[in-house]
Amino acid sequence: MAKKETWILVADAARARVFRFDREEKRLEPAWHEQLIGSKLASRKIGSDRPGRTFDSGGEGRHAKEPPTDPARYEKERFAREVVDRLEDELNRHAFGALVVVAPPQFLGDLRTNLSPQLAACVTAEINKDLSKLTPSELLEHLKSVV
Repeated sequence: MAKKETWILVADAARARVFRFDREEKRLEPAWHEQLIGSKLASRKIGSDRPGRTFDSGGEGRHAKEPPTDPARYEKERFAREVVDRLEDELNRHAFGALVVVAPPQFLGDLRTNLSPQLAACVTAEINKDLSKLTPSELLEHLKSVV
């Protein structure tokens, strides 16, 4: 029976890196040559136009309309979908069999929301911390208990 390869997703709402765990040498190697980059812009920078104006329902005053969703929050959710879609493609190609997810709590929730049942079944551990800026060797110190 072939060994199931373990991949580690380390992400925050602005970037995602994926590593392959080398069991023999006990080290992390990049599984993807590039990292995925999300938007780091604040809501006021994303929404380029001024909000529309509307009349008060009970008077003659006017005020700015609130956008139905926060643009920065929408971008974080969109980035989570992009990361999960990429992992789904890799899973369909049988590139890995186990997945460890490391992300801050809110982004971890965004990722969970988008996981298919097949990908969710591959998740062997979750770490709800922002370790996205650590080097692979520093990251491995935090992963000793799960890999």
